[in-house]
Amino acid sequence: MSSANNIETNAADMCCASCGIAEVDDIELKNCDACDLVRYCSEKCQQEYRPNHEAMCKKRVAELRDEILFRQPESSYFGDCPICCLPLPLDPRKTVSYFCCSKIVCKGCMYANRIRECKEKLKPSCPFCRHLYTESKEESDRQKKKRCEANDPFALREAGRKHFGDGDYERAFEYFTKAADLGDVGAQFTISLMYREGLGVEKDEKMELYHSEEAAIGGDPIARCSLGCKEGENGRLDRSVKHFIIAAKLGHDGSIQNLKELYKCGYVSKEDFASALRGHQAAVDATKSPQRELAEKFLPRRS
Repeated sequence: MSSANNIETNAADMCCASCGIAEVDDIELKNCDACDLVRYCSEKCQQEYRPNHEAMCKKRVAELRDEILFRQPESSYFGDCPICCLPLPLDPRKTVSYFCCSKIVCKGCMYANRIRECKEKLKPSCPFCRHLYTESKEESDRQKKKRCEANDPFALREAGRKHFGDGDYERAFEYFTKAADLGDVGAQFTISLMYREGLGVEKDEKMELYHSEEAAIGGDPIARCSLGCKEGENGRLDRSVKHFIIAAKLGHDGSIQNLKELYKCGYVSKEDFASALRGHQAAVDATKSPQRELAEKFLPRRS
């Protein structure tokens, strides 16, 4: 029976969904751009068949989106420290950004570099590229501008943050958008917040959701947790729990706390909660090292 169904399906794939003409000789069929479920011989046939196909197409597009959205990322978008190659902590107070090379380095490696410089009586420099620190604001601004002109997504995002802090939201939005187009995940979530609040752009719930999802797909645990909260507010607790589990396994403390509350209320199974706890602890442990612990002890933490 299944063999017969497969034959019928294959035959349907070889014909135009609207007029039924087969793909032979010089007749070439094209897939539906959105779902790939049906094929057409012409734009006219696609337009004529659209009312019949629209509901199925939207359903399949949503299914494909969810497959991507609820896939567990291997790590957070912060990635690894470029020096010690251990995962970077989610807490930004435990990392340092360097504009000379657009690298984010853990405080453990920054601390080790300071010890090396003291022992060898060297001038302070970037622990990654060894570029000497500059106290000149003009030189610092020149470096940042150069990185932006080179379309460095990190530099573009930081430029966006500066304009945002200055209240120039339209200019900030331009920089964030360019950074996001170049693959910067952090910029995606900031854009979603700007659409939500109407800062530098008109409020748009669809665009807010789209950019939040793009950030979550890219490995932003804060964006993922935000989506979980939003789904919970909308009464879709099954989707909310999925988001919190993914974020928790990236090491996000807020998401594991949310799961604890949902578990107490019976919305999370014992197996899923245990899996999330193990994943969260593993992600947190992966960011630890003796060098980083020393840095926490001897270096002041930024507020």
